[in-house]
Amino acid sequence: MANRVLLLIFVVATFALATAFEPSPLQDFCVADPASSARVNGHACLDSKLATAEHFSFKGLHAPGNTSNPQGSKVTPVNVVQIPGLNTLGLSLARIDYAPFGVVAPHTHPRATEILTVLEGTLQVGFVTSNPNNHLISKVLHKGDVFVFPVGLVHFQRNVAGSGKAAVSISALSSQNPGVITIANAVFGSNPAIPRDILAKAFQLDKSIVSGIQGQF
Repeated sequence: MANRVLLLIFVVATFALATAFEPSPLQDFCVADPASSARVNGHACLDSKLATAEHFSFKGLHAPGNTSNPQGSKVTPVNVVQIPGLNTLGLSLARIDYAPFGVVAPHTHPRATEILTVLEGTLQVGFVTSNPNNHLISKVLHKGDVFVFPVGLVHFQRNVAGSGKAAVSISALSSQNPGVITIANAVFGSNPAIPRDILAKAFQLDKSIVSGIQGQF
């Protein structure tokens, strides 16, 4: 009886793991057809006979992003929106430009693990493990260094180089559409807003301070 229970647990766990990420495609490719009204987990497939090289390519990743914003960073994504041929293939890219002391604020990718490579500059990166430990794992990276952010965990990047020194990194992500949840925006900028008393109690702040923070978003 015990062996049967263990076997059932193993089968359920294996099935859950196998279905936790995008399934393997059952055809050579499935170019996303945004014009289709079909409701699927992802995008409906364009007729493969209509596929062209343009569905599988993207120009512009060489161009620096505009970092003249409060965060001092710019993410240039290359996912299924930019390359329809990525549909069902389970990966995407992003170029990230950082102004001097620019940051990519704490955020998560709910559907993807991210592996980041520093192309230029020096970055401090890190992620926080889940409850109850909430342990910060952080490291300073230099040109050519690589770091992994596990799927779903809160992580960040910061350009720690001196004034006038920009930084560039490129990331690969294990989803055609990894999603981004920026923590501050989600918590203080939701629409409609999370009630102030809830946030005040959660962050141990006065309601007026919470209101002021919400006003920033």
